[in-house]
Amino acid sequence: MTTIARLMALAALATLASQPVRAETITSKTFAYFSVGGRTAAELDAELSKNGPMMKQSGSRHPGATRIKWGGSVSYVRRGSRCAVGEAKVTLSTQIILPRWKNRKRATPSLALIWDTLSRDIKRHEERHAEIARSHARNLERSLKRLRPEADCERMQARVDRATADAVAKHDADQARFDRVESKNFDDRMMRLLVHQLKNRAK
Repeated sequence: MTTIARLMALAALATLASQPVRAETITSKTFAYFSVGGRTAAELDAELSKNGPMMKQSGSRHPGATRIKWGGSVSYVRRGSRCAVGEAKVTLSTQIILPRWKNRKRATPSLALIWDTLSRDIKRHEERHAEIARSHARNLERSLKRLRPEADCERMQARVDRATADAVAKHDADQARFDRVESKNFDDRMMRLLVHQLKNRAK
């Protein structure tokens, strides 16, 4: 993400069981907010840098974040002399963390416009992170369901573990790719959004 000052410029997871294979993705999404103060673009930048959620990957604070937690369980069944996946349940918890500007009502029209545009884009960005996670959770569920039986349950569990690790790695790569694209296109996107908002106000 970039700073509000720049926007100002742009604006001027085993048990044996006997049931058939079933898969069920359970997802939840919650929201949390952090307060920011300030009355100018520079003060808002400083508040976001000071109070935004800390990201472990980058070691820096961001104006928004999505915390993702994977979980679930897999049961195993006997099919003849072989071991297979019985029930697969993937759980996914996402918490979207967004800024809330406590001085919004007292802002100048131009700064209010920029904040509203930025905060909506932050929410859209973090919602997309949650959507990417949900998609990968469902894909993992389907992958576990399709795994072929093994000679014993120890080998079957090893296959489940590999499939899970592969799914998480693909998820992480997709999330990182999304962030790179969003960061690269940030200025152009903000300009389009701001121009659109200005046109709507002029109607």
